[in-house]
Amino acid sequence: MKPQFPPGQEDDSRIDSRRLLREDTKFAERRITASYYLICAVFLFLVFGFWELQIRSGDYYVEAADRNRIKSVPLMAPRGKILDRDGRVIVDNHASYRLLLSRETLKHAHLKPIAEGLNLDYEELEAKLKRFDRTRPKYEPMPIKDELTAAELAFADSHRDPETFPEMEIVESHTRVYPAEGLASHVTGYVGEISDNELNSDQFGRSKPGDIVGKAGIERQYNDLLSGIDGQRQVMVDNRGNERLVLGYKPAEPGRNLQLTVDLDLQVVAELAMEGRRGSVVALDPRNGEVLALVSHPVYDANKMSGRISTASWKEIVSNPGKPLLNRALQAQLAPGSTFKPVVALAALETGSIEDNYAVTCTGAATYYGVTHACHQKGGHGPIRLNEAISKSCDVFFYATGHRTGIDNIARYAEMAGLGVKSGIDLPYELAGLVPSKRWKVRTQREKWYAGETISVAIGQGALTVTPLQLARAIGGLAAGGVWHRPHLVKEAQSTAAAHKASLGADHLLRVIQGMSGVVNAGGTAARARIPGIEMCGKTGSAQVVSLDLSKANKTNRDYADNAWFVGFAPKDSAEIVVVALFEGGVHGDRAAPIVRDVVKAYFDKKKKLEQNARTVAMQTILRPPGAGQEVR
Repeated sequence: MKPQFPPGQEDDSRIDSRRLLREDTKFAERRITASYYLICAVFLFLVFGFWELQIRSGDYYVEAADRNRIKSVPLMAPRGKILDRDGRVIVDNHASYRLLLSRETLKHAHLKPIAEGLNLDYEELEAKLKRFDRTRPKYEPMPIKDELTAAELAFADSHRDPETFPEMEIVESHTRVYPAEGLASHVTGYVGEISDNELNSDQFGRSKPGDIVGKAGIERQYNDLLSGIDGQRQVMVDNRGNERLVLGYKPAEPGRNLQLTVDLDLQVVAELAMEGRRGSVVALDPRNGEVLALVSHPVYDANKMSGRISTASWKEIVSNPGKPLLNRALQAQLAPGSTFKPVVALAALETGSIEDNYAVTCTGAATYYGVTHACHQKGGHGPIRLNEAISKSCDVFFYATGHRTGIDNIARYAEMAGLGVKSGIDLPYELAGLVPSKRWKVRTQREKWYAGETISVAIGQGALTVTPLQLARAIGGLAAGGVWHRPHLVKEAQSTAAAHKASLGADHLLRVIQGMSGVVNAGGTAARARIPGIEMCGKTGSAQVVSLDLSKANKTNRDYADNAWFVGFAPKDSAEIVVVALFEGGVHGDRAAPIVRDVVKAYFDKKKKLEQNARTVAMQTILRPPGAGQEVR
């Protein structure tokens, strides 16, 4: 039976049904459209991923895959040897082993047991790993220890299997070998792991984290020449890390050997002469600027500094009150005392401030501008002229001479001799010292120069400071007739620039040198430096480091005692060697004189022996019978 609807209700029902049908159709269409877009998005994502993997980053992932089966083993290049002037080896290498960590396979939980097994500080190792992760590609291994001991090598070799610490890698390396007991340590310097600051410097532009580079001395100055170029060996490995096949081999290129101007025999003599003392010795050939010996005491053991030194060991060295890392030869800026008097004498003669017959009466003290300045000779020297004033080191004579000459004239000739400026030696960290002048004081202290200040400078005190190297070069230039060469330690580093020459009166130079001869040979202040058969010239110096009152109050404290200087050269008429000795706390200059004497004597003893040997060989050649030494057929 057909249902009955009120009028109009049947039409409304049909309208609602059609509306619901349309809404269902639209909903289905939206779902189909959404599914279509979702499928398109997934498809595009897959296409982009495929493009990223196969095209854009294909090389990277191929390389990553290769690294899973191809391993690059670095071949460490040995540094060049350092030789003395006669070709004897000063610094060499010995074969050792280095341990690397593969950061691609490294598990952080392994880091602590690895550190313990290799006697490394865990916190330092962890900090180093973080630095490497920030700065180097992940596939690049990180060196963590050089020169493995037998026990450490055994630990690494037995634990680098896939089940234990597969991230460990052992490679052959080369460790620096320096002379024992710190011999020539301030010449050679030492090597160590490159620091973050050094990585950012131009000097180490081709280095990378973990590299061993020069830290001081010749090692740093000539790092690029001494450093070789590491090689590489590519091998195929299986899934357990075992080598199966060598795929490529690039040999390491050793660094260049460097021959120094240093004479190891003189270096040893100078080191022994300074044993137990604090100070420096510098020996130069004034004819060409070659450094024959360079000593700074106390020394440090470069073998302990080499490689990767622990924080504790480093703190122990830098906290040493003797400051063994300070190269006193070119960094100790100290008042030269009376060793400066020859420069003042030359300035006075050249500027006409004193005449040939100029004399001063020394009563033991002199007063200038209300201040009394004493002479070291109590009771005075009496009437005294230039020659005797130099040989007996009369302070009163030089007070008067300096007052006449003036600070700017003194400064001009001091700078001409190379004081107050860096010498340009081929070693890092050289300091310049200070030669005061009117211009210097206005520029640095905004005050005018007072004439009373010149009195102290005239005897090598006041604001004046020099290094032992500067003093050796300055006096060596005077001995060479007013010619100053650049000091250098490497033979091939002979300066290509012309030597600095000054037009000086020959008679003025002769008068100064004659006075310095009297210091040693005619009853002067350094009779202990005399060498029979060799006319050596020299000058003593005693320089205050604190006020006189403080020095007297602390007589037993060496830090408050006067420094002792002596500079000498020989022979008088054609100097071949000039030597400076600084004995900190030595009080009197004559206590430094025997140090110079020993070095100069060793130089001439060796020269005589070589000449005798040469004559013997020549005579044997002359007296050899005809046909001797020829092969009989």
